[in-house]
Amino acid sequence: MEQKDIKFKTNINCSSCVAKVTPFLDAVKSISHWEVDTKNREKILTLRSDGANEKEIIESVQKAGFKIEPLISCNS
Repeated sequence: MEQKDIKFKTNINCSSCVAKVTPFLDAVKSISHWEVDTKNREKILTLRSDGANEKEIIESVQKAGFKIEPLISCNS
């Protein structure tokens, strides 16, 4: 399956927040890599996926206690 980058706007704004969301995103097996740009005003979560759907990702981040909304989706 082709991997694609998916981006979301979040309120994950510091290293402690990243640590809190890590086990939730790591549990999504179809995510091969993810990162949050905490320096960006919109706190952009970028992940590389080979099949995760947006709903699954949104639910995982929300379970960790953060807000998330789709930003853009593009094929790589």
